[in-house]
Amino acid sequence: MKITIIYDNTVFRKDLQADWGFSALVEVENVPSILFDTGGNGKILLSNMEKLGIDPSSIDEVFISHAHFDHTGGLTDFLAKNKRAKIYVPPSFHGVTGRDVIPIPQPAKIHENIFSTGQLEGIEQSLGVKTDKGIVIIVGCSHPYMGTILDTARQFGKIYGIIGGLHGFSDYELFWDLELLCPVHCTQHIAELKRLYPEKYITGGAGKVIEI
Repeated sequence: MKITIIYDNTVFRKDLQADWGFSALVEVENVPSILFDTGGNGKILLSNMEKLGIDPSSIDEVFISHAHFDHTGGLTDFLAKNKRAKIYVPPSFHGVTGRDVIPIPQPAKIHENIFSTGQLEGIEQSLGVKTDKGIVIIVGCSHPYMGTILDTARQFGKIYGIIGGLHGFSDYELFWDLELLCPVHCTQHIAELKRLYPEKYITGGAGKVIEI
């Protein structure tokens, strides 16, 4: 499994541009490539993709976590470059027409070893990937209660790690059993997570590549 952070509030690679929002490319062997969210600005998204050597037209699917602009703002520009991608959305997200759009209201398997939590608390879905080490959850902002996200994902197996925006999350004990933490974007307590879990913590930022 390979996750490339394309869009984030900070940069890991200095040649990329930071901006408020999140997007990442999820690549798993024998599974279609998935663009998780699209950041807030299409020009920045496509520019960072170009510098990372990612061809927008080569991406098979898009997974939208929730409808907020900082996760969907780049979608129109991305779709102008990609005429074929299937789009998975929470039912609360509207606005894409003329495409293969699939709402996911409940927890569901998308591909072998790939699943969605379904829309939780009426706003947001998260993406789960099964690896040899356990499930890695990719989250947009974690607006739903983190305990609910984790409990929903656990029906698919043991959780190994979590990558993405953790918003105002502060129930730190919920991460005790996890082995990998990469908090990005809207996470308000990054310093505290790094202090509590230094051996699990991974620094994010646009350009960061995580292989599991």
